[in-house]
This record gives sequence, structure tokens and C-alpha cells, in this order.
Amino acid sequence: MKLYVLNGPNLNMLGIREPDIYGRQTLLDLENYVRQVCEREDIQVEIFQSNHEGVLVDIIQSALGNADGIVINPAAYTHTSVAILDALKAVALPAVEVHLSDINQREEFRRISYPAMACMAQVKGLGFAGYEKAILMLKEHIGQKK
Repeated sequence: MKLYVLNGPNLNMLGIREPDIYGRQTLLDLENYVRQVCEREDIQVEIFQSNHEGVLVDIIQSALGNADGIVINPAAYTHTSVAILDALKAVALPAVEVHLSDINQREEFRRISYPAMACMAQVKGLGFAGYEKAILMLKEHIGQKK
């Protein structure tokens, strides 16, 4: 089983950006955490981060035929990107949207998620553990289909 894990804009600033919301751990810490979870679960993983919407769309499209599922934290594109929604729909791979913070407890505009419309689930407010939950959800879902 192979998963793509995508992180959107400003996640490269983890540990610096609003640490009271996102904590002091860095993107490298998050990537190491995801790798450890995937190694433990015998899952291959490729991890990506981009601040550019088109790059994220390209990565989602490249998952077709190369990955069994997608974990995506679209970050600010959550609330604006029909392009990411359409890319997820086009590849039609099982996907789970993840947010470090609980977007429903933040500003009203953050409560809308376009990518979630193409995802089997949304995990929010669990910090790094949300990625683990998403990975395990995909492992179970994909495992049932094989």
C-alpha cells in the first residue's frame, strides 16, 4: 500500500507561524512523524508540501496509478480551491482531509472546505495525531477493497 501525504501553503512555517494554534513542532517533525506511522503500519509514503495550488493539483494528478490513497492538508486552499476539489474527484482515489487545528472552532470562513467534498472523511483538531488517524482510516478502507 502506498499513500501520498500532501501539505499546503504555510505548513512549511510550522513552529514559527501562530504557535499558539499550530504548536512549536516543525514541518520536518511532522514528516518524521508520518514516516514513523507509515513504517509501523507497513505503508509506503511520499510526502509533499507546496505553497502553490497548481503544484498541489499536479501532485494529486500524479497519484493516479502511483498511490492507493491521499492524505491532504490543503491549509488555506481548503476554503478556496475548486481546483484541488476537481483534482481529487478526477483521480477518484480514497482521500482524507486533515487539519492540525479544529477549523470549526475558528473564523467562520474556515468552516467551508471544498476538498472535503471529494474526501471520505475530514480529521481536524488532533494536531499531528490527525495524520495518524487519517493514515489508519485509509489503511482500513483500502485493505477492505483488496
